[in-house]
Amino acid sequence: MKKISAPKLALKLPKIDFASLARDFKTLDPKDPGLWPLAPKILILAGLFVACLALAAWLGWSPQYDELEGKRQQEDKFKQEWLDKKKQALNLDAHRKQLAEIDQKFGALLKQLPNKTEMESLLIDINQAGLGRGLQFETFKPGSESRKEFYAELPILLKLTGTYHDLGAFAGDIAKLPRIVTLNDINLVPAKDGVMTLDVTAKTFRYLDEQELAAARKATQAKGGKK
Repeated sequence: MKKISAPKLALKLPKIDFASLARDFKTLDPKDPGLWPLAPKILILAGLFVACLALAAWLGWSPQYDELEGKRQQEDKFKQEWLDKKKQALNLDAHRKQLAEIDQKFGALLKQLPNKTEMESLLIDINQAGLGRGLQFETFKPGSESRKEFYAELPILLKLTGTYHDLGAFAGDIAKLPRIVTLNDINLVPAKDGVMTLDVTAKTFRYLDEQELAAARKATQAKGGKK
């Protein structure tokens, strides 16, 4: 039994007569568009439509596209900020624990700074440390205090004589004091018979009391107001 195949339909596009179309455009009467041939009308309307779209895109859509892109960038920024804050919130307990440890360590260091009433006893401890090692004090001169943000620094000019071993032991005793004392600008000069001279600036520190801190803040604010 033979199969009957459906007849194939060939679609033929109408041929465009460009010469005739050109003649139609040449004979167009701009004063009477109603009499224009169909083809020029369609082409002109299509051209006007494309021109309107281009003008709308340039004047109206382009700024909107820019605004939309700006909003997208702002959205990305807000998302990143939200993620950062979420991470901070998740690590909040760890940060609090770390802050508590820092406060504890800072408090322990602060206790190593004498207050105003304890400075005299600290100077006595430094003097006793030298005498206990058999050193001779030629100079023991506390200088002027230099105040920092929350503490004051007191330099003490020292000039001692003794053996190298005793001077080294004195430096070790200063390091073992319960209060913070540093030795700076060390100058060790040999003398005779094994005796040496040590010129050094010992620096000790004390924390400022509430009244001194309030006065320092007031002075800082006054300086800022003058600027």
